[in-house]
Amino acid sequence: MSISKLGHYSVRTADLKAAVRFYTRVLGLREGFRPAFNFPGAWLYNGADEADFGVVHLIGVDPGSPQGLLDYLGDKADTTGTGAIDHLAFIATDVRGFRARLELDEIAFRERTVPGLGLHQVFFEDPSGVTIEMNFPAHEVA
Repeated sequence: MSISKLGHYSVRTADLKAAVRFYTRVLGLREGFRPAFNFPGAWLYNGADEADFGVVHLIGVDPGSPQGLLDYLGDKADTTGTGAIDHLAFIATDVRGFRARLELDEIAFRERTVPGLGLHQVFFEDPSGVTIEMNFPAHEVA
């Protein structure tokens, strides 16, 4: 078996509207097709092609109607932080434009350039506390 790419990652969130806004506004993803599951959520895509089933699946936690989610994915009480996952990473370009996007939405971030690797990293958290790493070419900050 060989893995060709990350299919998607899923984030459980108590505030679906804030999570959709964050991922569409800050990361530039777009909301697209999502099957009619019996729980709230959104599938977010990078570009127009929906053949990849989205890169981020947001799972809405509705305390008033939890059964659909419980039946499909099981119980997981915590909707904050990354738990056993440390962070998620994307490759990108235009670090200056991305910083401006984070600053516009008042999202705190931290940066570093990886010595000898040619990567400049920007770390920040989504509304559920999941850490995201954006990797840019180091020459963009030289």
